[in-house]
Amino acid sequence: MTTSESRFRRPLGLIALTTLALTLAACDDNTETNTSTESGTTATNEGGSAEGTGETASGGTGTTSGGNRDVLVVQESADIPTLDPGTTYDTGSGQVVENLYETLVTYQGSSLTELEPLLATEWNVADGGTEYRFTLRDGVQFHTGNEFTCADAEYTFRRNLVTNTSDSGNWFFSESLLGTGSNANDDDSITWDKISAAVRCDGETLVFTLPKADPAFLSKLAYTGQAIVDSEHAKDIGEWDGTEATWRDAVGKDLTGSPLAQDPSGTGAYKFVSKDATAFRAEAFENYWGEKPSIQNVLIQIVPEQAARLQAFLRGDADMVETGGRAIIEEQLRGKPGVAVLDNLPDTSAFGIFMNQDIKGEGRLGSGQLDGEGIPANFFSDVNVRKGFVSAFDVDTYIQEVQNGVGEARNFLLPETFPGYNADVEPAAFDLDAAREAFEQAWGGQVWENGFVVNATYRAGSVSAQTGMELLKKNIESINPKFRVNLEAKQWSEILEAGDKGEEILIITGWAPDYADPDNFVHTFYSSEGYYNPRANFKDDQIDAWVNEARTTTDAERRNELYTQIAERARDQAYFILMPSSPGILAYRDNIQGISEENYNPMLSFARAGTYWKNLSKN
Repeated sequence: MTTSESRFRRPLGLIALTTLALTLAACDDNTETNTSTESGTTATNEGGSAEGTGETASGGTGTTSGGNRDVLVVQESADIPTLDPGTTYDTGSGQVVENLYETLVTYQGSSLTELEPLLATEWNVADGGTEYRFTLRDGVQFHTGNEFTCADAEYTFRRNLVTNTSDSGNWFFSESLLGTGSNANDDDSITWDKISAAVRCDGETLVFTLPKADPAFLSKLAYTGQAIVDSEHAKDIGEWDGTEATWRDAVGKDLTGSPLAQDPSGTGAYKFVSKDATAFRAEAFENYWGEKPSIQNVLIQIVPEQAARLQAFLRGDADMVETGGRAIIEEQLRGKPGVAVLDNLPDTSAFGIFMNQDIKGEGRLGSGQLDGEGIPANFFSDVNVRKGFVSAFDVDTYIQEVQNGVGEARNFLLPETFPGYNADVEPAAFDLDAAREAFEQAWGGQVWENGFVVNATYRAGSVSAQTGMELLKKNIESINPKFRVNLEAKQWSEILEAGDKGEEILIITGWAPDYADPDNFVHTFYSSEGYYNPRANFKDDQIDAWVNEARTTTDAERRNELYTQIAERARDQAYFILMPSSPGILAYRDNIQGISEENYNPMLSFARAGTYWKNLSKN
């Protein structure tokens, strides 16, 4: 998913905190867009506001979270868009959906490569990686009391393939099963026969049939949006009926505020109680098939003001809060009574400065020529221009000034925590002499002789993005007085829109993973058909061939070789300015048990703990 900040973004809203008691008002309205990130600080969306009621999580008055072992209180800055797994594609929704619902498989402990059964008990792969057969768990109930069967799984996955809107992660699931990320409105090769053959029940065994092998398929099934829904309940409340007769009417349907989003029923350890503009509440499911949760109630409060969240956290009125990042934790929370800190957590996002090789539109090109007053639309198509910019970015200084000295230079737009990242590949180096030499050769010497004006963009309010661009500007302009980099702060929504159209010239942006496979990054960034191609606008036939081979081979050693080749070629061609890694950090009240380096998995949406709510307890 696109990101403007780190994976630790968490949107929610406002609540009065004068004598913070735990609000549990019931309701069912909420909206939010999927947040996107830039490297370094946490981006949030706007949230609503409300006042506290004085009611506690256990129904009494005046009791704070710190004194109640039965309630987990979390405060965040923006809302929860949906509770429907079929359209969950943001971390605000995902942190809830992954605890109300369950997927067939999940990540084992902190591992990004080891998967373990959840609603499945075992699986077999046949026919060269094109058939997956899942044995499903017996004795599992949905929150409605309905029994979980293969029919629920079949309905869930067919519904995801049928609806498959751009606001969900079903595009990559559809790529695996139908050979296209589109839905039937946009791709007429998709038929009911194709969908029903791709996902079917053979008795109580769930069978997936793929058109070709996909080494990432199991990881995709661990994604929160592929959680199993209660099909009988869904149909009863007005969702698609799951039949061939009506499937066309459901294609591309927006599920954000669907009946299932208002009245969810999963198999998770917690069941829905209420959601409104100020808070979300869930309670432990008494008939959960697994080990019963220790904490009986979970309350997520909407508190947009950072200072209010931090005060509540330090008082013990909230167990976990959206802190604002490393600097805030280090300066205001670490070492305070009742506060525990978990540091050096794996960074699973990747960020870079994109140099657009085919800029669309002419409004920001200045003169549009190499005359010292602007640039042509294909300015960055010259490899020496790109090499000059790459060599002029001082990664070490960025790490010191933005990340408090924590992090390492990267050689690839792939997190070093992922398979396929080869630490032996040398990253690009900061070298102003090399930058000067490259610029002297760029465009046959015209760049050095005439100079240029480049308009760069960063997200308004992002100190990290602004600092990164200012460092680049300073170094570029120090090389030749004829070089100018103009910086412009813009709203993230504007950058997203312009980036999609190929109109941004120089921007910092990044990606947080949907599933733990390198293809989710490599195809996104480096393929000419990748999601981010309009931001860089380059086509490298050799890299395309390597990416496509890596997508279809199940030979892990060969895949790693291919990713190393892509990393080396992309570095040599200077396709991106790579931002450094940024290890994560979180703070929580020290009476919370179950948070540890061994349990923390960055693929879970609930990044406050990196584990499921059911694994937490309070003393």
